[in-house]
Amino acid sequence: MSIHHLFARGVLLAALSLSPMMAKAAQSFESCTGFIDSLPATISTQGVWCLRKDLSTAITGAAAIQINANNVTIDCNHFKLGGLSAGAGADASGIAATNKHNITVRHCHVRGFYSGVFLSGGGHVVENNRFDRNTSAGVDVSGDRSVVRHNLILDTGGSSLFEGEATGIRTMGEVDVLDNTVSGVSPINSNSDFSWSYATGIYAAHNTSGSINNNRVRGLRLPGMGAMFGIAIVQGSRVAVRNNDISGLGSGTGIDCSDDTSIAVANVINGFTVPIAVCADNENFSNP
Repeated sequence: MSIHHLFARGVLLAALSLSPMMAKAAQSFESCTGFIDSLPATISTQGVWCLRKDLSTAITGAAAIQINANNVTIDCNHFKLGGLSAGAGADASGIAATNKHNITVRHCHVRGFYSGVFLSGGGHVVENNRFDRNTSAGVDVSGDRSVVRHNLILDTGGSSLFEGEATGIRTMGEVDVLDNTVSGVSPINSNSDFSWSYATGIYAAHNTSGSINNNRVRGLRLPGMGAMFGIAIVQGSRVAVRNNDISGLGSGTGIDCSDDTSIAVANVINGFTVPIAVCADNENFSNP
């Protein structure tokens, strides 16, 4: 076989090997009800709404994508939703839905908003996203039967609107928080009259019988005095906190529970003054 035939055969094989990937990429928009091509956008019809390019906005309030219907999926197809140009004083959310049900947010890179995603109501799924440099919270989800899973939350903090507090993942209600990475949580505090700040990796309020499992939390920092929590459960009970890796810088609390009906099992906790507070402690591994 001549070198020309070998080359032609190689090109054909390469094309065949890429064709499933190309077909998959071509099919990625097939389930879309419609497209979001500019910001701000309002979604008022249920279905799957997709991004097909990077989008950005300088709005300082409300939301870049406001969802006003139930049963909506926002699929960013790994494109970016950016709000950094609005600055530290903005309180806009990247994606928001208030008192809605069954909202799914997936495959989004949400950057530079007060809250990367803000959802209330119930039955929500936030999965497979990247939340980067949001100033108050990367993910803020309220409502029973919701799930936050497989997300990467980076460098949260810096809001000058509500100084002194930053949270990687903030939840309220029966929300399962599964297999997320929270890296870098640091509020700002320029007001000398308000000396306390709070940096929290995962905050779960009013959670009953939920699960906070297989997460990784690291890089909590404070501008002076304050409190740091790897995982904080507030007014919750019977929460399972299992197989989380939590790394601190020598102060704060690794896992803090409301009462001892919540159980911490097989967590690895490094670099906190108090590894576990209040929770029932079962076979955890800690190092100050």
